Amino acid sequence: MKEFTKTLRDHGMKVTPQRIAIYDILINTMEHPSAEVIYKKLEPIYPTMSLATVYKSLDVFKKAGLVQELNVGESSFRYDANVNSHPHIICTACHKVDDIEEGIFSDLVDKVNSFTNYSILKQQLYFYGLCPQCK
Repeated sequence: MKEFTKTLRDHGMKVTPQRIAIYDILINTMEHPSAEVIYKKLEPIYPTMSLATVYKSLDVFKKAGLVQELNVGESSFRYDANVNSHPHIICTACHKVDDIEEGIFSDLVDKVNSFTNYSILKQQLYFYGLCPQCK
């Protein structure tokens, strides 16, 4: 958490109990929650906190490189505290989002770079299907 607070301060951002709580949820889950899910989890603890505070905090985290924003085709974004480039798989029935092991596509960026002659800066790769529970 020290790294988190240092990064926020380095970016000129305030460190508040609400921001710490929001980030704590993200680093302690594999669920890739939306802002609304985070808000509902924290509402009993911080009843005066607004949904706008969660959105603003997530935007601050994104700009500081602390989280990545996932657009998995829903009406709202999901968030992941694992900022390393890695693919995700989304269940089209229950909308569960899982990480895919980072090394599985280790040569994909090199192949795309070679094929297109682009200098790849970042990537987001999504797969869609049915999770084991929904099959």
